[in-house]
Amino acid sequence: MIRFDQVHKRYANGREALAGVSFTIDDGEMAFLTGPSGAGKSSILKLIALIERPTRGQVFIGHQNTAGIKPRGIPQFRRRLGVVFQDHKLLPDRSVADNVALPLIIAGGPKREIDKRVRAALDQVGLLGKEKSRPLELSTGEQQRVGIARAVVGKPQLLIADEPTGNLDPELALEIMQLFKRFNDVGVTVVIATHDAHLIDRFSARCLGIRDGRMAAPAGAAA
Repeated sequence: MIRFDQVHKRYANGREALAGVSFTIDDGEMAFLTGPSGAGKSSILKLIALIERPTRGQVFIGHQNTAGIKPRGIPQFRRRLGVVFQDHKLLPDRSVADNVALPLIIAGGPKREIDKRVRAALDQVGLLGKEKSRPLELSTGEQQRVGIARAVVGKPQLLIADEPTGNLDPELALEIMQLFKRFNDVGVTVVIATHDAHLIDRFSARCLGIRDGRMAAPAGAAA
């Protein structure tokens, strides 16, 4: 469960990214954060992942108030969370397998188990057999799939994605979104920030509209 209760976020430069945002996303739900660039979608995801803290208001993840999570507890908190970025954030000098394994290596664990989990994650995104490739040897769509495999290799309860299809053509974007739907179908809570209304219309998921840092009616047919 995710709950935002009158959340405000003001950055050090004075920009107010969020102003009184409140919403709830249930366990196992798939939801879209919609709105134009700069609306506040990325700020919401950063608060969920504890990359940022709210200026005012409360954020609850899994019934836990994130205000009570000390800095030393953040790594443990993030082990139940998978994050997918628009620009992949892959290590170009490491193999696909090494990139996917990174969260498990950081968490610690036997190499045999890590190798098994990496292969399973790559299989889920259709990249089994690409373990030894470098990211720059892959297409943009394949790189995004590697990013998704890395996000799910730890079997997270919650998966968040920030404009994951922004750099993809419509056909590839639909394939990536279908991957997220597959994970949601097995019980993973999925939250995706996007401004692609046409893509959203293909999926029967709830839309939370954000505009100028405030909750708003979702634009287009997804409203």
